[in-house]
Amino acid sequence: MKTQNKTSVAVLAALGLTLGATSFSAQAIQAGDMFARVTATTVNPTNNQEAFSIVPAIAKVDSNTQLGATFVYMIKNNVGIEILAATPFSHEISAGGSKIGETKQLPPTVSIQYYFNAETKLRPYVGVGLNYTTFFNDKTISGLGGDLELDDSFGLAAQIGADYDINEKWFISADVRYINIETKATNSVAGTADVEINPTVVSIGVGYKF
Repeated sequence: MKTQNKTSVAVLAALGLTLGATSFSAQAIQAGDMFARVTATTVNPTNNQEAFSIVPAIAKVDSNTQLGATFVYMIKNNVGIEILAATPFSHEISAGGSKIGETKQLPPTVSIQYYFNAETKLRPYVGVGLNYTTFFNDKTISGLGGDLELDDSFGLAAQIGADYDINEKWFISADVRYINIETKATNSVAGTADVEINPTVVSIGVGYKF
């Protein structure tokens, strides 16, 4: 009887481990899954610019933090397609150390991602994609004169990040991107300047699996 009890305990323990493993794997991702992230996202321009053609001052763009959002659809167990969106980023533009204007931009990006540990709670990933950045509400400061205009930009994007499951539905997320954003700034007073924003974009937030 004691032997039978010990056997039953062993079987129950093994079953418990099996159920635990099943519960753990249920938190993983696989083909057909969809999930979204909401993040605090900071755009940090590298500011490798040229001087304006008329006024010999180099244009610089400051950093800004906004609410970011991504949506991912898994096409394979380890491969997903991600769409990046955000609320408009606002940037001040300076030349020669003085503010000359400001602009807003949206950087929608579509990426393909590879997840290294799709079956575990901690899932590092890398991604590459295509970015389109549109600039709007360009304006110069009072007294400078002339309109400010920044051309839209197409460029490549690369990222590295990780997700970590809190439970079956929720997870925390962090990633770093490099986005190729190059534009031309035009002002009738200062002239034109090639502006290589090329930011490092850092995002930290939470995600939810549908």
